Amino acid sequence: MTTLRPLGSSDLEVFPLALGGNVFGWTADEETSFAVLDAYTAAGGNFVDTADVYSAWVEGNSGGESETIIGKWLASRGNRDDVVIATKVSQHPEFQGLSADTIKAAADASLKRLGTDHIDLYYTHFDKPETPVEEILGALDELVRAGKVRHIAASNISPERLREFLDFSDREGLARYVAVQPHYNLVSRDTYEGPLQDVVSHTGLAAVPYFALASGFLTGKYRPGTTVSGARAAGGAGKHLDTERGRKVLAALDEIAAAHDAEVATVALAWLAAQPTITAPIASARTVAQLPALLAVGELELTEAEIGRLTEASA
Repeated sequence: MTTLRPLGSSDLEVFPLALGGNVFGWTADEETSFAVLDAYTAAGGNFVDTADVYSAWVEGNSGGESETIIGKWLASRGNRDDVVIATKVSQHPEFQGLSADTIKAAADASLKRLGTDHIDLYYTHFDKPETPVEEILGALDELVRAGKVRHIAASNISPERLREFLDFSDREGLARYVAVQPHYNLVSRDTYEGPLQDVVSHTGLAAVPYFALASGFLTGKYRPGTTVSGARAAGGAGKHLDTERGRKVLAALDEIAAAHDAEVATVALAWLAAQPTITAPIASARTVAQLPALLAVGELELTEAEIGRLTEASA
């Protein structure tokens, strides 16, 4: 049985792989989304990540589709208390930005779609530096005090601004971020490693990285010379195919996966999970068949030499 991990300083304990909800209502219809959620939780998974904007970019969608599907699933399974639900604010077409009024209205809309009275982890999706720290934190603190949100977190934020938020919370006794969600994986290390990782480490936050498999590139499915197709992969996985870093990383992943009789995706996630400050990488599955390779991250322990080999290949 995979051991749950504490999420930063919060009282939440989460599975070492967060299930990404960005595909629900996009490349996975409601029936398939239910099947993926069922399989994930049946395997011990308990951490589902979504956002109010998912998937407004799809023709005919208006945002909130993923939350609505998750809400229907929670209601039909009666398992709300067994699942840690994370969602985000700032990007929904009707709730743009992080003004106090926007945050509060967006949270109420998310609660309604999710069919619940509380959000376990509420992220500011993209920081808005033009909005004062005190306004954003004031609104988030109000949601926590009202019991609508259990814990708050930040995604896509600079180290300087993150430090500003944490200092303000500590000084004013307000709700404090417990996690960050950075863009981080074996072929995209620059955004997180360095100053941002240092702030996370020094302040006891948890990191829950998105694009953990680089839009599918780190599953090993795409190789130099292959055509990258599909709604998500073309823009993401394709750009790594013809880089030296991409080729080196795939070679190292293949070698280590063979040694463990594991999937390439599992090894890529295991490298991420082994990095300091990382609590649970986020990965999404648009079919049940894609899940086992993701779930296996909880059982695969890489050696120091293997972690070093991947770190070197991806430098």
